[in-house]
Amino acid sequence: MIEVWARKYVDRVVAPIGSFLAGLGVRPAHLTITGLVVTLTGSILLALGNVIPGALVILAGSALDGLDGSVARASGSASPRGALLDSVFDRIGETSMYAACSFWLTSRLSPQEGDPALVVLCVLSLGASLLISYLRAKADVGRVEGRGGLMGRAERIILFTAGFLFDQVSAMLWLMAVLTWLTVFQRFFNTWRRLSPSD
Repeated sequence: MIEVWARKYVDRVVAPIGSFLAGLGVRPAHLTITGLVVTLTGSILLALGNVIPGALVILAGSALDGLDGSVARASGSASPRGALLDSVFDRIGETSMYAACSFWLTSRLSPQEGDPALVVLCVLSLGASLLISYLRAKADVGRVEGRGGLMGRAERIILFTAGFLFDQVSAMLWLMAVLTWLTVFQRFFNTWRRLSPSD
């Protein structure tokens, strides 16, 4: 939703930053790789129980990765390889987040106190997040618009980190699972309608 409705406002902020970084010789791949490293670091912190620092580092890594597109546009270096790298690294970053959350959930409580449903919600949320990205890719192949829905990557990152920052992890995981799967259905039916029957 943010990427559709707030794109022009976000671009007003990130475009000058992208131009500045491009002027310094920073390449889009540098930001993509650095963003993933930062996100993985945050995930490790979270898994080890440092939840607030971990969540903030994950948020910072995702924000850093979000600049690669503006640098690519500013430097005229956008390419299919760069888009592939960005997409794959985004998925690795999200996988690390949910893996860290699952590890933290299973390690912080005794088996008697644990709630297996929360780990299941992590798995469901990860699966839906991957499907959301997959549906956009399939829409791109069909040359139709594949963005939209309630929970794009930006919304997922914001909700995920907010759950840890405000100590509302259980509520966050229930919301994440419900809203990401709703987004899967939104994107599927929107893409289905836009594709021609012969596809």
